[in-house]
Amino acid sequence: MYGFDGCKKVKGRKGQTLVDSLGLVLKLVVSEANAPERILAAYALMELLEEPTELLEKVQVLWVDSGYDGDKFALAVWFMIQAHVEVIGPTEQEFKVLPQPWVVERTFGWFNQYHRLSKDYERLTQISKGAIYALMTRIMLLPLVSSTFTL
Repeated sequence: MYGFDGCKKVKGRKGQTLVDSLGLVLKLVVSEANAPERILAAYALMELLEEPTELLEKVQVLWVDSGYDGDKFALAVWFMIQAHVEVIGPTEQEFKVLPQPWVVERTFGWFNQYHRLSKDYERLTQISKGAIYALMTRIMLLPLVSSTFTL
């Protein structure tokens, strides 16, 4: 499952990641690179809705970048989880620090520190997803292990 994303000039796969405010992965969808990002985000939300958790009942605002701007996407999110979509991005040409930290970029930085996820080595998307979930499990357990074994 490979494709070519003409906007980003990338061939291969694309991962759609839903994270919480700490940057921990809630849901991950891996697809070909030429898949539309808004449709992948809606699909990831639908998959997260199928899981038996009350997590999405507390979500009030969904922060997205300017690639997800649009009334149709905001309406789809509202119908699925009754949350408002807030587009975070530069409004002017000059550099400014954004009001909310962009936590998803930090999560991608964690992925790149792990050698297996720095490039697209896998043949199957299920193996890519499994490697990402294993890395996130390691990241979540790291503070517990380091606080337990301090000297």
